[in-house]
Amino acid sequence: MVVFALLALLTVLGLLYFVDLLIVAGQRRQLRPNAESIGLGAVTNFFDTLGIGSFAPTTAWLKLRKIIPDSYLPATLNSGHALPTIAQALIFVNLVRVDAVLLAMCIAAAIAGALIGAPLVMRLPVRAVRGVVGVALLIAAVLYALANLGKLPAGGDALTLAQPLFAIAIGVHFVLGALMTFGIGLYAPSLILLSLLGLNPIAAFPIMMGACAFLMPISGMRFVRSERVDLRVVLGLAIGGIPAVLLAAYVVKSLPLTALRWGVVLVVLYAAALLLRAALKQEEASAPAAEGAEAQGT
Repeated sequence: MVVFALLALLTVLGLLYFVDLLIVAGQRRQLRPNAESIGLGAVTNFFDTLGIGSFAPTTAWLKLRKIIPDSYLPATLNSGHALPTIAQALIFVNLVRVDAVLLAMCIAAAIAGALIGAPLVMRLPVRAVRGVVGVALLIAAVLYALANLGKLPAGGDALTLAQPLFAIAIGVHFVLGALMTFGIGLYAPSLILLSLLGLNPIAAFPIMMGACAFLMPISGMRFVRSERVDLRVVLGLAIGGIPAVLLAAYVVKSLPLTALRWGVVLVVLYAAALLLRAALKQEEASAPAAEGAEAQGT
């Protein structure tokens, strides 16, 4: 019953978000999707469904190709990947068994965190956005490398968690929901946390996908109205991403991904270096200006 209610709510939320996105894009005259982002959405969401993740490779490509300003990255990631992630969640929440109460509570906690995080992101200075996203990419690269080396926790065989592990999972998903709005992907840390707590890693998939699928359109409704978003890129990611999710989930299902992960590690590290370098340069550039202003005031 709980799972059915979650799926129904998610379907309604997805439709509301889709309509809202089209309305705002029409008002801004950005209804024509960016062609390159359609391909990007297809590739990243295809491999996201197979376990690679979409935020880090999307960030890296958008940065390297200079498709959008750096300050647009958090809003673009959350609003552009929202609909493909909803498609993933509708598939995995329905197919994979996990304790329904744990699923619902982790989703609610992630949503609460996102409601707090989204307004903060929209007010962050550009340098802070660059720094946060750069660090997020470094973390993602480390996680990809650990996955390839077989160093991530194997997990247990449980489908639920007893106290106090239940409460820990909920609290951490609140934090992960807030971090998600900054462009820090939730999938990998959620999977690691739940595995460390003893949950079956397969059972973690509906939790991490369900949490993202609910929080992304909710925060996305704020992001699509911000000044730091290009809705043509957002629409492109969604248009390319949804059919790619269906292809990966129902047709391909699995691939040898080790070599691909190493390639992603290299690209992500390079993009992280560019972002952090830009953040540090901006900080250095602003310091002399502040010192000059202080000197004028004395």
